[in-house]
Amino acid sequence: MTYQLNPATSLGIVKLKVSDIKRSIAFYEQVIGLKAIHTTDAAASLTANGADVLLELEQTSKPYSGSHRGHTGLYHFALLVPSRRALGNILKHFVDLKVAVGQADHMVSEALYLSDPDQNGIEIYRDRPRSEWAYDAHDRVKMATDPIDWEGILAEADQGPFQGLDRGTVVGHVHLHVADLNTAYQYYCELLGFSLESDWSANGALFVAAGRYHHHLGLNIWNGRGGTPLPPHATGIEYYTIKLANADELDTIVERLTKAGYAVHKNEAGYYTKDPFGIGIQLQ
Repeated sequence: MTYQLNPATSLGIVKLKVSDIKRSIAFYEQVIGLKAIHTTDAAASLTANGADVLLELEQTSKPYSGSHRGHTGLYHFALLVPSRRALGNILKHFVDLKVAVGQADHMVSEALYLSDPDQNGIEIYRDRPRSEWAYDAHDRVKMATDPIDWEGILAEADQGPFQGLDRGTVVGHVHLHVADLNTAYQYYCELLGFSLESDWSANGALFVAAGRYHHHLGLNIWNGRGGTPLPPHATGIEYYTIKLANADELDTIVERLTKAGYAVHKNEAGYYTKDPFGIGIQLQ
């Protein structure tokens, strides 16, 4: 039987490289509604509840100014809010700020999209109850990109000034540009143990998860097949975090990666490695 991750697996901190730390802090506090803590002249940690870090920012020196097309890396990271009311609050905030956002009803969720000043993609979404998710004949979750119910979501919002992103917000998923879907499947499903929950390979994407979630990771080739990693000083993703269910599973994943020939380095937070596309992963 193929190895499968414990259903309690989730995602944690996303670290981004940015070109101007002050500008990025202002954006994530004033527009997204996070709170900056542990700031320095070149770095910051951001939280929704004042304690648990969701996002880390680090200013990169002499940022790469070339195109990100043809490269692997971040498509977007996604912040999951705990309710439709919370989504209504952030949507009302965007409307009040006159911030342009993309949107989609994915059947399993309702989502808003925008980018930070360095064009790092951001999704803010709420899940529908699992009892409302639909599955196809292959027992894979059905997803779509339908228009959201703008009026219905806004009607859920609180009256009064925006109080920041809901304290119950977590990192729900990360969507990545990869170079090859077969390689991505072999690494993320056959090696790490995520399950394929939705196969959009005909459209250049796979969605994988633990615990039958609709997806913890999106993997697409929309930036071009055969893409290469960005230069080290480019803005974009430094790493994202996979939170394993327990210490035994963490050890198992480290062992599986090592046996497969991937470099894994122990650090204060757990272990650090890179996927086949040069994208950093913090394991903990």
